[in-house]
Amino acid sequence: MKLFQAVSTLVAVSAMTNVATGFTLVAPRSLATTPLVTSSSPTTLMARGGGRRGGRGNRDVVQEVKPTMNEEIQATELRVVTPNPKGKDDSLGIMSRAEALAKAKDMGGLDLILVNDKSDPPVCKIVDYSKYRYMLEKKAKELKKNSKATEIKEVKMSYKIDVHDYGVRKKNALKFLAQGNRVKCTVMFRGREVQHDNLGFDLLEKLAEDLDELAAKEGRPKREGRNLSVILSPRAEVLKAVNEKRRADDKAKKKNKKVAFEEKLAAKASTDAAAATTNALAAEGLNGELSVEDTIIDMESSLDDLLGGSDDLTDDIFS
Repeated sequence: MKLFQAVSTLVAVSAMTNVATGFTLVAPRSLATTPLVTSSSPTTLMARGGGRRGGRGNRDVVQEVKPTMNEEIQATELRVVTPNPKGKDDSLGIMSRAEALAKAKDMGGLDLILVNDKSDPPVCKIVDYSKYRYMLEKKAKELKKNSKATEIKEVKMSYKIDVHDYGVRKKNALKFLAQGNRVKCTVMFRGREVQHDNLGFDLLEKLAEDLDELAAKEGRPKREGRNLSVILSPRAEVLKAVNEKRRADDKAKKKNKKVAFEEKLAAKASTDAAAATTNALAAEGLNGELSVEDTIIDMESSLDDLLGGSDDLTDDIFS
C-alpha cells in the first residue's frame, strides 16, 4: 500500500515538472494495474459457449415419378397389351379395369401400367414395373447416345481468297457437314480491309448457296469484331444418315465382338476335347499294361512251346 502511495506521489511530481524538464515518468509495467476478467464476463461466455450451429439445411430429395398403375387407373375400359419374348407387344384385347387387374395378377403378380391415356380406350401394359423402368432407362440412354451434341467446326478465309483456296475451304466444310457437325464460316479482315465488309457478306452467301444441299444457315451473317461469320447446320436427312451409319457401326462392332467371343469358346472347347482325348488314351494305356507276374507267365508259356512242351526245364529256369 505504501509502495502505491509512493508511486502516485512520484507521478504527481513528474506531472508538475513535465513542462520544465521535458521528461515523463512512467510507472513500471509490473506495477500497472490490469483489470481482471471474471468468469461472468461476456468475453468468457462467448469463448466458452459459442453456441452450436444450426441443423443441416433441408436437402433436395429427388422423388421418382411413377406412372399411373394398378389401382390408380381410373378408366373403366382398357386396351391391354403385354410384351412377348421378342420385345414386341401382344394385344390381349379390350377388357374392364377389374378384368385387367385380375389378368395381371394371374400372370404372376405383374403390374398394370397406363402407357397411353390419350387413346380411346386407354392403353395399359401388363409388365413387371422394375423391368418396365429398366427398359425406359435403356431407351433414354440410346436416345441420348444417338442424339449426341454435334461439334462446331470452323473454316476461315479472307474476302480476297482465290478459287483454289475457296475450293479447299468448301471441301472441308462438306466433310464436316457429312459427319453431322455444324460449321462456322468466318471471313477475316485486317486493318482497313473492314471497309469491304460487303464483299465478306457476298462470300458467305455464296458459300451457303454452294452447301445448300447439305446445310441450312442459322440466320444471317453477323459481325464479330473485325470478322464476319455465319453458322451452317446439317439438314435433317444428313443427320438421319449419320445416325443410321453410327447405329450400323455399333451393330457391326457388337456382331464382331460376339463372333470373337464364340470363336474363343470354340477354341476352348477344342482344347478341352483334345485334353480329354489325351487323358482317355493315357488311361487306356495304363489299363492295357501287363503286370510283372503276367509277363513271367507269358514267357514261361512261350519257352514251353519252344522246348517241346517240357515244363520241368522252364520251372528250373524261373525258380
